[in-house]
Amino acid sequence: MPATTELDHRYQSAKATLAQRGQEHVLRWWEGLAPNDRDSLLTDVESIPWDILGSLIHTHVLATPTRNIPQDLRPAEVHPAEPQAKFTKKYDDARKLGRQLLTEGRVAAFTVAGGQGTRLGVDGPKGEVEVTPAGGRTLFQIFGETVLAARRRYGCAIPWYVMTSPANHDATVACFARNGYFGLPPEDVVLFPQGMLPALDFDGKLLLSDKHRIAMAPDGHGGSLKALAKNRALADMCKRGIEIISYFQVDNPLAKPFDPLFLGLHADTGSEMSTKVTRKADDLERVGNVCVQDGRVVVIEYSDFPDVYAHATHADGSRKFDAGNIAIHLLDVAFVDRLVGQSLQLPFRRAEKKVAFVDASGERVEPKSPNAVKLEMFVFDAIGLARNPLLLEVDRAEEFSPVKNATGVDSLETAKRDQTSRACRWLEAAGVSVPRKPDGQPDLTIAMAPSFALEAADVAENIDRVPKLKPRDTVVLT
Repeated sequence: MPATTELDHRYQSAKATLAQRGQEHVLRWWEGLAPNDRDSLLTDVESIPWDILGSLIHTHVLATPTRNIPQDLRPAEVHPAEPQAKFTKKYDDARKLGRQLLTEGRVAAFTVAGGQGTRLGVDGPKGEVEVTPAGGRTLFQIFGETVLAARRRYGCAIPWYVMTSPANHDATVACFARNGYFGLPPEDVVLFPQGMLPALDFDGKLLLSDKHRIAMAPDGHGGSLKALAKNRALADMCKRGIEIISYFQVDNPLAKPFDPLFLGLHADTGSEMSTKVTRKADDLERVGNVCVQDGRVVVIEYSDFPDVYAHATHADGSRKFDAGNIAIHLLDVAFVDRLVGQSLQLPFRRAEKKVAFVDASGERVEPKSPNAVKLEMFVFDAIGLARNPLLLEVDRAEEFSPVKNATGVDSLETAKRDQTSRACRWLEAAGVSVPRKPDGQPDLTIAMAPSFALEAADVAENIDRVPKLKPRDTVVLT
């Protein structure tokens, strides 16, 4: 229990801070709070970065930021998934360099995993959603086994950094412990929470989620760079000799964190931040558009992308702006360190959301329409600050099937389907006969664990572990 004198001192300081900013209502229930609840409320107040939030209240809460309509955009230069003949050697050399970087222990995996699995039927971290078409593997398990398989292949201690959120941090830590860190040494798995910012009503007032708690929200995946530094993860990387951070989000089970080609091209070109892109599914697909503006590579969200560009075509009718961001990046540790050291501040985005709150009478209100502003940053905005940014096109069917919904587009259904489809393609490339339906779709369900294959070429090495595949089979390859 906090000492009374200490609480009194902190209370007076918080009271002065809040009064200065017209936020005195935060302490209206103080007299009725128990000491521990008082401590929680003061901790929330003390965590607020007023130097940032003060100006954002005026520019992003009391006012809606002027939509900056992008002008003079050009398609970005993208390295193709398959090179022209004259660049074959360049790609081969890049793969060798990428494998060397992995073997020398200069690459770390970084998963952004702050989301909850509520919409997917899981009362806990999104990483605990069972996502494989068979075998019951969760997102966390897939990526944990991927890191383990890469460590064994390259004979080095690849560390795995996982950014949680305060809402799911304890549950994530418990999940990793319960699952034995998915076979990884616990000291090589670093879990830390992302930063938080208060939610504010449309008058710029802090909302209380309880009488003793301020309503807080994650500051977006763009806050991950600051979180790496704040939680000493960046310092840990430097101590381990890590040079490249392989960034990916927890909701994409097809992500390939240890792609030798991507790593090699990134290092060979002197890129500080590189991004994988896919051709868009349609003109208005809900992905960021990777373009060039004023000589800089930028990512423009689908909601901000003018229709005149979205529907633009080349003379042959192909889509002109066709590079979709899939949230798979490589970042140099030195680049992140420099940005954070220069007091990096990526731009904030305003999002209007429904936020439950305690009203002036002390009653909890569950709003039916947006009542608050949340402020967040996007990590892809850092690419415009990087030297020599590199873009690599990849096959969507091989590397991108995000799980955002229970059904429909970008769902558990489509992710399971896409995992089976990829496994079947890999098997057929190795000479395995796969039963298919009349429409060409696989007539069985297959889950292929990372321990069996990290990439298509691995299947041939394990062909003796593949049973004869029959229609309507359910097969798990490990």
